[in-house]
Amino acid sequence: MLTIEIFRALLLGFTVGLTGALVPGPMLFATIEVSLRKGWLAGPEVVIGHILVELMLSILIIFGAASLVGSGAISAISVIGGLALMVFGLLTVRDAKAAASARVSWDASGLKFASNPVTLGLITSVSNPYFWIWWLTAGSALVLKAHELGILISVAFILGHWAADLSWFTAVSGSFSRGKALLSQKMHRHILYACGIFLIIFGFYFMLNYNNPAQLF
Repeated sequence: MLTIEIFRALLLGFTVGLTGALVPGPMLFATIEVSLRKGWLAGPEVVIGHILVELMLSILIIFGAASLVGSGAISAISVIGGLALMVFGLLTVRDAKAAASARVSWDASGLKFASNPVTLGLITSVSNPYFWIWWLTAGSALVLKAHELGILISVAFILGHWAADLSWFTAVSGSFSRGKALLSQKMHRHILYACGIFLIIFGFYFMLNYNNPAQLF
């Protein structure tokens, strides 16, 4: 049923999105810094800037790449995407301990002009090389495969992805605005291990079933 497929796409988008959101990066550090000054709303506002970038990419993928590239190219992208998911998973497991113990060391001196959280979300997204690597490999492959089942499925996947970002960064800004860390280092490390293992397994499964998107979503 379409409703079940949409729900599965939402859930998959949320799960995959959360594995990326949990890994510390410039956007997380920007959220923490701004939330200390502006309160819990900083998190959702930073995510809005991030979403604006991903919205443009999603439109290009759905209405551009999906209609221009052939099935052979989509299959190649899917294989690359599956491999990328596995690599991201391996890196997440490898760096889980260091990432969980990371402290706010992001140098925002170059972005003092961007005190607006939405602008910070946009800038920290487009300036992060890992963001582009993700979307040029795994992200585009997942959206293209979802689109083979219909535009509603691809939109549901993207919305789930954004829901993960919004949930995590809102929780982060809410905690740090009250002067508290959201997770202990040990719990964060274990969650990252779980996320990395999930990406490895799903990446392998994705490659095995790239010709049958109904098995993926």
